[in-house]
Amino acid sequence: MKKKLPFTGLCTAMVTPFSPDGSSVDRDALVRMTERQIEGGADALLFLGTTGEAPTVNDEERADLLSLAVRVVRGRIPVIAGCGSNDTSRAVAHATAAERAGCDGLLAVTPYYNKGTDEGVIRHFEAIADASSLPLILYNVPGRTGSDLLVSLCRRLSEHPRIVGIKEASGDIRRCARLIAECGEDFAVWAGNDSEAVSVMALGGSGVFSVVSNLYPEAVKEMCRRMEAGDTRGAARIQMILLPLIDALFSEVNPVPVKCACSLLGLCSPALRLPLSAMEEKNRIRLAEEMDRAGERLSGI
Repeated sequence: MKKKLPFTGLCTAMVTPFSPDGSSVDRDALVRMTERQIEGGADALLFLGTTGEAPTVNDEERADLLSLAVRVVRGRIPVIAGCGSNDTSRAVAHATAAERAGCDGLLAVTPYYNKGTDEGVIRHFEAIADASSLPLILYNVPGRTGSDLLVSLCRRLSEHPRIVGIKEASGDIRRCARLIAECGEDFAVWAGNDSEAVSVMALGGSGVFSVVSNLYPEAVKEMCRRMEAGDTRGAARIQMILLPLIDALFSEVNPVPVKCACSLLGLCSPALRLPLSAMEEKNRIRLAEEMDRAGERLSGI
């Protein structure tokens, strides 16, 4: 029986808006930003991922945020919850809490710091997948975790009935091609980096987990739509327009620039939680300039 994917196309990796002093989640801003994404055509929303500053969101805030997101979305598109941890029992608890909140899918990063043996990593993801009835997406981002989820491990994990695919953010397009070729048609591969969305989809990938769509969801959705329609040249044109802005959004560690960009658009406060801190001024100026350029060029697509 073919596995059911939680989405294809665009999933926005949502910023978590905080009060100006960073002490609490800004619920009103979260509602506004969620509605904006749905109106902009997002196919799914990821809450409490890397872009959502998940490591600094406590369990009470996490439960409240996910419940609020589910209530706002009202089943219009899937809500995916980041549940990863380097502590398997904590990741399992996050997964079960997300299911209680009414989420539609889970995303779990590879264990970091203590990393895990190959067998330990397999059992870690299987434990998360077994803890709920929700589809689980693996998340490979070795630049952050120091741990690389190899194709051979993905092949084994793809056999689990609720492990449906991977958000691949290694930056290695050959890796994406091997995953698509070797893990079977029931195992989806999503681009984990905005700059690789068109390339991954051209290889047969299922879409992108996007940061830049926090700013321009309509454009990223249109890029995905064109790829799905076979208009690779049209999709690539949008990718090239967005590329300088994407570079600016990763001029400092994510989500520092995108949180700054959202504040420049009036979507939320620029507040971050330590150990993150405000953008350097030279990078903030560059970001604002690239936002203006992208906005002008995207108006013509």
